[in-house]
Amino acid sequence: MNDYLTFTPADVRERFDREPFLIEHNLADHPLLQLPRLIELASKLPAASVEYNAGNIPVSQDPALTPRTGLSVEETLRRIEECQSWMVLKYVGQEPEYQQLVDSCLDQIQPVVDDICPGMTERKAFIFVSSPGAVTPYHVDFEYNFLLQIRGDKCITVFDPFDRSLLSEVQRERFVSGAPRNLVFHDHFADKGTTFHLKPGTGVHVPLTSPHWVKVGPAVAISFSITFQSRVSDKRIGAHSTNALLRRFGMSPVEVGRSEVRDAMKYTAHRILRRVQTTRQKLVGRGSQEPH
Repeated sequence: MNDYLTFTPADVRERFDREPFLIEHNLADHPLLQLPRLIELASKLPAASVEYNAGNIPVSQDPALTPRTGLSVEETLRRIEECQSWMVLKYVGQEPEYQQLVDSCLDQIQPVVDDICPGMTERKAFIFVSSPGAVTPYHVDFEYNFLLQIRGDKCITVFDPFDRSLLSEVQRERFVSGAPRNLVFHDHFADKGTTFHLKPGTGVHVPLTSPHWVKVGPAVAISFSITFQSRVSDKRIGAHSTNALLRRFGMSPVEVGRSEVRDAMKYTAHRILRRVQTTRQKLVGRGSQEPH
């Protein structure tokens, strides 16, 4: 097995999903992560798995108003140095060799994080290709993330995942229910973040629900983001989903994380509702196939 990542297990156990921290890696020269190979990858991925837009945007950006560049995917990548763009190749594990790379990395991490968040699932990866100076707006992701810098440099500012003044309970419920990931950044948030300067060979752990934003340095940047879920995150997301439902019925549910017993009950309710919805969809599908 290739040891692509370098970290101190005790440090990861102490800080994982509690706060951001740096790790090291030796993926900067990996052939799958070089620009010519990424152009080929972009042509193979489904259109829905390639997102790109102008990179010269503010930290606080309405996703509905994000400007496009007018270039094709291939043109954007070939001209990434001067076209002022930002691109993400999503779920790159759809190509088997990339999933092998993701698994090699996460196989190293799993024995350590299983002590804290057991049951690693949903192993996924995203590759970001950004023009010099591009900005990824202030946003939140509901997954554990290790963002590994491959080419160029960038500064990522990460915020406390547990600070409800940055991300309220209602906002959390909306995001797990499918709301856009971008957040509104207020000036008084600035002092609450921790900024990490990433360069090739370094990476940062972004905890589940940690708001963050990114500013690329003076050269083209490529980053490899490996993400996953666990039984712990599944329960947290399920509890938020149930709270969103209760709120729609006019109730004021207790915040997730305040009571393990209540969170477990909400997660169970979420699973039951999801099974009912799945069964109903299957029945509707069968009915539509019957001759009329």
